[in-house]
Amino acid sequence: MHPENSAVPTSQAPSLLKLSACLLYELLAIIALSLVFAGLFYAVFGDATHGIKRLLQQLLLWGLLGAYYIRCWMSSGQTLAMQAWHFRVVTENNVPLPKFSAFVRYLLASLSLVLFGLGFVWALVDKDRLFLHDRLLKSKIIVI
Repeated sequence: MHPENSAVPTSQAPSLLKLSACLLYELLAIIALSLVFAGLFYAVFGDATHGIKRLLQQLLLWGLLGAYYIRCWMSSGQTLAMQAWHFRVVTENNVPLPKFSAFVRYLLASLSLVLFGLGFVWALVDKDRLFLHDRLLKSKIIVI
């Protein structure tokens, strides 16, 4: 294989162990981004531990994290964690997700987290090791 072809997706699904490690890395990125965004919210609006400010802060954090993920999935198909683990989320044709698919993927992944991570646990029983939201959207995570 020539070095210039080394970045071509292989369509190979990552192992469950590596996928889990990547999810742990994603969690660390989410925590870091949330702390930064929450700090900025606090600096501008003050305490947001209860009431309408708390709800607004939570919605803002969810929206800003969504903007990060959607942008990453649309542009390169990779978040910071996926870059570290050499993964990419792509359509069934091995191209980055279009805007609508990236948006729906974020919505479904968020819903999965609210439902105790069931959409992620789905990968344990899926023959292709896909998350439920990827199965529904006909997208996949591949090793690059």
